[in-house]
Amino acid sequence: MPATKVPVACCSFCQRPNTAVRALVSGPGVYICSECVSCCCGILDECPDETPAPIARNEDLSADEVMAILPSVAAAGRQAEVNLTEWVRRARALGVTWARIGETLGMARQSAWERFSGEE
Repeated sequence: MPATKVPVACCSFCQRPNTAVRALVSGPGVYICSECVSCCCGILDECPDETPAPIARNEDLSADEVMAILPSVAAAGRQAEVNLTEWVRRARALGVTWARIGETLGMARQSAWERFSGEE
């Protein structure tokens, strides 16, 4: 009986798990699947050479379409929070102080500790 693949992460754009896509590329706290990369390449191919602002494909969405997207946005946020926590814990394991972590994240030392230490 073949081993079942266990999902490790999901694409930050479409929320498909690594087990449902050909490849999942990781960045600092985010992931993009091969299918979304292909979609992005298509968008960029249609784009003028100098685009002054981010390319948004969601300006004309209805309220129902926006509501349908909210769970994916929330899931991406949860995944980003998990990744951020893992990076903070890695920094702590390397001896980085809570003060430096807080400063880097634009928050007080105490706020960083409360958010990421796992202690009550």
